[in-house]
Amino acid sequence: MITSNPFAELAAFIPPAAMQWYVVLMVILVAAGTILDMMHKRSATYFFENAKKAEKNATRTVSGGEKFSLAMQTIGKEVITSGEFKNPKRRASHLFTMWGFIVFVVSSAVLIFSYPTEPAAGVWGLLWHLGALSLAFGGYWFWFFIRVDVNCEGRRWYQLVRADLFIVSLLGMSTFAILWSLTQGTALGWLFFALFLAATTTLFATVYWSKFAHMFFKPAAAYQKRLTRADGSAENLPTLTRDDPEQQQRHSMELLRDAPMDMGKGIQREEPNHY
Repeated sequence: MITSNPFAELAAFIPPAAMQWYVVLMVILVAAGTILDMMHKRSATYFFENAKKAEKNATRTVSGGEKFSLAMQTIGKEVITSGEFKNPKRRASHLFTMWGFIVFVVSSAVLIFSYPTEPAAGVWGLLWHLGALSLAFGGYWFWFFIRVDVNCEGRRWYQLVRADLFIVSLLGMSTFAILWSLTQGTALGWLFFALFLAATTTLFATVYWSKFAHMFFKPAAAYQKRLTRADGSAENLPTLTRDDPEQQQRHSMELLRDAPMDMGKGIQREEPNHY
């Protein structure tokens, strides 16, 4: 079952061309939603203006080879391994969710375009199921043990806001995909397929209102941050040392101008537990 192609049985009722056009439509919706989000938030304008400001404040010139190295570091840390997350549980949850989503989407496209009528599609059927399971595992881990903290925030798991649209539709897509695959050939299977289709359409059609677009902005922002550190502009922020008298005087609070950089763990001494 876990190695089967769930779309092969579906092809007896829905033409493969229709499934392929649906995938194309989802890609168009993601692109359109991302562009609209960039226009609304002026994300691209911000990045270009920030880059120009950094060039003016730069204290050294970054070579092309160094820029390539910074790009590779960004891909290796912020993109592939999600190294920006300091909380190991949050990082692990994100990795399961992110890579599960990528494997699930890619294997879905391969199955629909290359093996739409073949029940046994080699490793792609296995990857489809493993991607869905990884996505569900990471998503539910985030939802019940990271996002929702009743003890600290007083929020219940069923209290939804618009920001939850992305993760809820992700969970719906992966959950109903697994249930649809397990119950194919039954009336219940068609119900789960309809719910899977609804969740998938919601995910890709609501990019403008969800957090989907941020997946494309994060790598660019991470690279820009590395670049500003390399050229000395540091986004017009104080450097990580107070040995320089000029940096000491830039602090807005006079009491902290001579304070050491490492002032102790502060609020990180314990987990928040005071609701």
